[in-house]
Amino acid sequence: MAEPYKTRVQQLLQDGLKSTKNYLSEHIDARSLVEQAQRNVRELARINCSIVTSPILYVRYIRTNLLPIKCFKKPYKTRVQQLLQDGLKSTKNYLSEHIDARSLVEQAQRNVRELARKAEQRLQEATGRKEQNGKDMGNFIDSGRPSLVKLPPNHESNITQNRNNVVSPRRSASNPSVLTPFVFQQPIVAPPGSPITILSVSNRLKSNLNNIPIRTSSSSGVSNSSSSVASPVISKSIHDNSHFQYVAIFDYDARTKDDLTIRKSDLLEIKNKKNHAWWKAKNEHGQEGWIPSNYVAKRNSLESEPWYFKSIRRIDAEKQLMSDTNEHGNFLIRDSETRRTDFSLSIRDYDSIKHYRIRQTEDGRFYIARRILFHSLPELVNHYSKTSDGLCVNLRKPCVHTIKPEPDGLSHNLVDNWEIDRREFILIRSLGSGQFGDVWEGLWNNRMPVAIKTLKSGSMNPVDFLAEATIMKKLKHPNLIQLYAVCTIQEPIYIVTELMQNGSLLEYLQGPRGGQLKMSILIYIATQIARGMAYLEQQNYIHRDLAARNVLVGENNIVKIADFGLARIIKEYAGGMYEAKEGTKFPIKWTAPEAALYSRFTIKSDVWSYGILLTELVTYGRIPYPGMTNAEVLRRVDQGYRLPQPLNCPLSLYTIMLECWNADPDLRPSFLILQYRLENEYIGENPEFSN
Repeated sequence: MAEPYKTRVQQLLQDGLKSTKNYLSEHIDARSLVEQAQRNVRELARINCSIVTSPILYVRYIRTNLLPIKCFKKPYKTRVQQLLQDGLKSTKNYLSEHIDARSLVEQAQRNVRELARKAEQRLQEATGRKEQNGKDMGNFIDSGRPSLVKLPPNHESNITQNRNNVVSPRRSASNPSVLTPFVFQQPIVAPPGSPITILSVSNRLKSNLNNIPIRTSSSSGVSNSSSSVASPVISKSIHDNSHFQYVAIFDYDARTKDDLTIRKSDLLEIKNKKNHAWWKAKNEHGQEGWIPSNYVAKRNSLESEPWYFKSIRRIDAEKQLMSDTNEHGNFLIRDSETRRTDFSLSIRDYDSIKHYRIRQTEDGRFYIARRILFHSLPELVNHYSKTSDGLCVNLRKPCVHTIKPEPDGLSHNLVDNWEIDRREFILIRSLGSGQFGDVWEGLWNNRMPVAIKTLKSGSMNPVDFLAEATIMKKLKHPNLIQLYAVCTIQEPIYIVTELMQNGSLLEYLQGPRGGQLKMSILIYIATQIARGMAYLEQQNYIHRDLAARNVLVGENNIVKIADFGLARIIKEYAGGMYEAKEGTKFPIKWTAPEAALYSRFTIKSDVWSYGILLTELVTYGRIPYPGMTNAEVLRRVDQGYRLPQPLNCPLSLYTIMLECWNADPDLRPSFLILQYRLENEYIGENPEFSN
């Protein structure tokens, strides 16, 4: 052909897909629906793909990679066109059922047509250059152009010989819109001594090429020897999508030159998993680097689905769905909190959240109503996306993640080796000053915001200060501040932690944003603190200084417990009790009486402090026991005095406070009990905590 038809078609498709992907990345509303349409089209292409043959072409049609059709006769060109038309028809039918996405996709299609015009213009220029350099299409390779095959000079005679060995694709009897593949009735014979050289092919085709029967003819006929099989020579530049077994589920920006920047939905090949928290990955463009392991999931796994939120708790699901980034009909699926084999479907229904139990039958099928069963959760989601079928609303879009997990450590080489040269840090501004040091906002590696706690010279034994870092390094929980690194080579010693943008909870409550928090949000904050303390309780640690000033606030009202300066492990002490050294300073108004009077600390003394923290929450940062000195507080509390019920505090919450202040430490609730009571009994059901 005078014009490389295949090159034009493939370039148009590539430009179109790139344009559509870029456009949809800016329109979250349409992305989920269009991604489903793309999956439908890819599945159709997979079913319809045919091994289009000539004596030396054994390449499959996969996704956007069309075949070189220089020596195709008209039926083969017609078949390629039919495959394209089927894919476009499938997309059109899908979008006709999803009005939300149609207008955005139509705009993307207009962009595609404009790109197609430019692509054709570039193609004409490229064709002109090719004709000047010779008529051999096999030697024409242009950057960004599709795959071409170098043909041996005596291929024409084999076209006629082998064309009769192929059964043309036919319509399926059960589904006329589906084409069955071409079938080889006999092995294709290539001329002796003429191996096929694939100059550049889609990486997905590599495995398919090796499975096609290729034999060379000899003077005695067709050889059956395996040594006579002509193996295609694959270029090193081939990009095999079968190696990309993982997909990014969150965006990550590289922190070091060894890291790899990834974006949600990127396909990745994992090269190194030796570090449990950081994996070395390779993207489709051949770039390699380290990424957080909790930012990717196996392709086609449940974890890779945008609507699957794993073990997120009900209260967190409600908070995310009710955020401003989500709207009516958004949904998520999470693991059941009560039955290991079940799931829960949470849907936003205007200003409320509805929850549905997804049960599983003995044979592994899923259902909400037993009258209709599904073989997989994606099948269930697809059904209820088309019709509500008994739900409050049909499933429209996956819940937008408002909380992204933190990577473990600053980088892959600092997970275990956490001593860093202080010259890698820049101190930007002071965030506050404490008894033993100052806290700064800083930058690591000129790009990563961090919090840096410095030790005042002579104010504390460096060994004790490093003990705090050792404790923090061992403790990892979403509601505890994460330790990144330390700098101990010279003074002042640095302890580097994650930075929480909204500062301490006390300052946040006393500020303009905190004063607007509704009671449900305040209880949500209290629940998070109870979770973090329940983890410390499980690890046999006590905090000893739990107060609003030692809790930090991030985005979306996420809070984390900080300042382990007084934290001590208690499992080595008899009875789980720690006796403080003489001269240790206590925050009296937050300290349990047995700890303040006798220096005996247990996890139940932290429960007392938690009750005081609850009063700070509901009073928006007011100091407890107003107008009373520390001595008066000690005397009156020992006599049985307790803080009165704060104004606008629900009675049920005040009841929890009083239980935390029981004179007998053994009768105070555990943090695990406090967590579940706030999550289940009150947040989900108590009308006092609703807005």
